[in-house]
Amino acid sequence: MRELTRAEEQVMQILWDLKKGFVKDILAKMPEPKPAYNTVSTIVRILERKGFVSYHAYGKTHEYYPIVDKDTYRSFSLKNLIKGYFGGSFTQLASFFAKEENLDSKELEELVKEISQDLDPDDNTTK
Repeated sequence: MRELTRAEEQVMQILWDLKKGFVKDILAKMPEPKPAYNTVSTIVRILERKGFVSYHAYGKTHEYYPIVDKDTYRSFSLKNLIKGYFGGSFTQLASFFAKEENLDSKELEELVKEISQDLDPDDNTTK
């Protein structure tokens, strides 16, 4: 999987929300100032070449849909972030965010509890 540019990621976020859509649908969801139709069309074709979207053709019109789901890309992107900025250490990432967000010990305990429950969904006990 390849990393997306900011513009490509913006289009993918919209397609993930829409589930499927034409270029005009994607453009309608973009914030002002909106890019040109041809710009969005080019980005969608790049995403197709990168293997992120496919389409159904209706004559000369194409309806695009994601073939890489949001969770898959989120996981890939987060792993790249951790590798590139935190030496591959999730602990360093968590420490960075704890400092950046000024988390107190209670918030950190809640975070650990939530992570533990995500890792072991059968353990519904509260401590």
